[in-house]
Amino acid sequence: MKSLRRWGGLIREKLSDRFYQISIKQRVLFSFILLITLSISAMGLLTYRIAGKEIQNNAFETSRETVDKTMQLLDYRLNDVAMSVQSLMLSDAYRQMMIDVQAHDVKNYYVHLSEMQYVLSQATFNEPIIENVLIATPIGDFYSTTQVRTQDHSFYGSELYDNSKKNPGGYWAKAHYDRLFTGNQRVVSFVVRGIYEQTPITNVFIVVNLRENRITSLLNQNSSGNDREYLLLNKEGEAVVQSGGFTREEPPKDPAFLRDSTTGSEGNFFYPFDGEDYLVNYKQSTIAPNWILAGIQSKDQLLGQLKGVQRTILYVILVFLLTTWFFSNKLTAALLKPLFKLSRLMRRVEENQLSVSFESKYNDEIAQVGFQFNRMMTEIKSLIEDVRQNEEGKRHAEIRALTAQMEPHFLYNTLNTIYCKSVMGENDDVNEMILALSQMFQLGLSGGKDLIPLEDELSHVQQYCAIQQKCYEDLFQYKVDIGEEELLSFPVPKILLQPIVENSIQHGFADRRRGGVIQVRISTEHSMLHIVVEDNGKGMDVVKVEQGMHKREVSKKGYALVNIRHRLMLYYGGEARMELSGEPGAGSRTDLWIPLSPLRGEGGSYGI
Repeated sequence: MKSLRRWGGLIREKLSDRFYQISIKQRVLFSFILLITLSISAMGLLTYRIAGKEIQNNAFETSRETVDKTMQLLDYRLNDVAMSVQSLMLSDAYRQMMIDVQAHDVKNYYVHLSEMQYVLSQATFNEPIIENVLIATPIGDFYSTTQVRTQDHSFYGSELYDNSKKNPGGYWAKAHYDRLFTGNQRVVSFVVRGIYEQTPITNVFIVVNLRENRITSLLNQNSSGNDREYLLLNKEGEAVVQSGGFTREEPPKDPAFLRDSTTGSEGNFFYPFDGEDYLVNYKQSTIAPNWILAGIQSKDQLLGQLKGVQRTILYVILVFLLTTWFFSNKLTAALLKPLFKLSRLMRRVEENQLSVSFESKYNDEIAQVGFQFNRMMTEIKSLIEDVRQNEEGKRHAEIRALTAQMEPHFLYNTLNTIYCKSVMGENDDVNEMILALSQMFQLGLSGGKDLIPLEDELSHVQQYCAIQQKCYEDLFQYKVDIGEEELLSFPVPKILLQPIVENSIQHGFADRRRGGVIQVRISTEHSMLHIVVEDNGKGMDVVKVEQGMHKREVSKKGYALVNIRHRLMLYYGGEARMELSGEPGAGSRTDLWIPLSPLRGEGGSYGI
């Protein structure tokens, strides 16, 4: 018992969790369908009960009326047989015969037999159901000479005679094989004592044999198809005739069946047989009181119309459920449309689409939530704008600080070179270097801009190389290869290439006196500006340089590269990148990728 309760609790808990996990649309839809299903099912069940009760009563009444009509028809025919016997006993031939029977005079037997032929033939002609008629008397048997009488079977030695003595008023015998006449036909016999002068004669009997097949046809005449079967029984439970349609022999032998079918002159009851219920309507014959006609019909066949009603109701319920599901789905979608719209707007906000706005012509509770969402988004955008402006100012300040750190470094190296030239008395070179330095500073200042055209940046590097070539004559050559002239107007951070070229001169050519080459190539690659600075110096160990760039204290070479990478990150975020390559003794190469897409932010800065 405890385990069942525990399992029940677990099932309820799982169903509850499942219910909480489904969407609000599914919950509303489920509630609609459940409510309407219960309503339609209750109405369908009530309709089925009312219709079922009415159909069942009508079916029972129809079955009873059919049995009554069949019994009336059978009684009508049996009454005609009895009337034929009465007419026979009122005939003159019968009266003359009975005079000799009373006198035991046998000399006129054949005369009476001949006179009785017309009366007997008239009886069989008027009632086709009659097979033959036999009048058993002490002076001999009288019968139609068209029939052949068996000589070895006397009526007085038969079972019919024994039963007739027990029923002086007349006796209707069940079907049997005719032993009184040849042919061995199955007949139903009506045996009655002969009457003379309104007095029954104890030793004279009239036997009327009825054709069993005619009675069977009469019973099956009102049977509608094969859905109803008739049993003609006597009160001992024996079948009077073999109906041919009813193949079950056990019900008449059942004491319960006999008890129920012999209670009163008519009635009905249900009888179970082979796992199926049968409706039994019975009625007692008024002509043959010992006979009972039982109409047996399967309850399922009887209530077949009710099954049709049941199927119809089920189909109607199914159609209503499908219709309900369709319209409930539409209605739920219409009612929850503003809520789904608000949910989609929230998902767009999660994707950083902050320009969304909720609009609705309604003024219900969901619309109020949507308007509150609009006010919240307005405040969020205002806060984001404030943060963006603060971050923009902070970023500009950091970029200028990094640029300022680069300029003194370059200035220190340049002045040191000019000092060396002046000491060596190379005044012409000193003048040219000072002029080149002046032009460099003019380009480097660039009116206070952080981004300058690529052409100005290359001119800045050209002036720097001119100064260095004065200091280190014949040490290196500087080459520039531009794939597309339109790229010269593209904005890039200032003082971007000069530190890389400076590293090539100061570190790459440290062990060289001549023959050095510095080549700058400009091209586009996958919507990116691709700048390559390559030299044929002593090269570098890329792994060590990368490791040194991540340390707190870096070398001068590493400092310049860290500065450039940091500035690219501040300008372009993750869109731009710098890659180093090279091996010791095989030169070095620096690749820069800068996005060509329009830059965001004031002054052309990309933003973070």
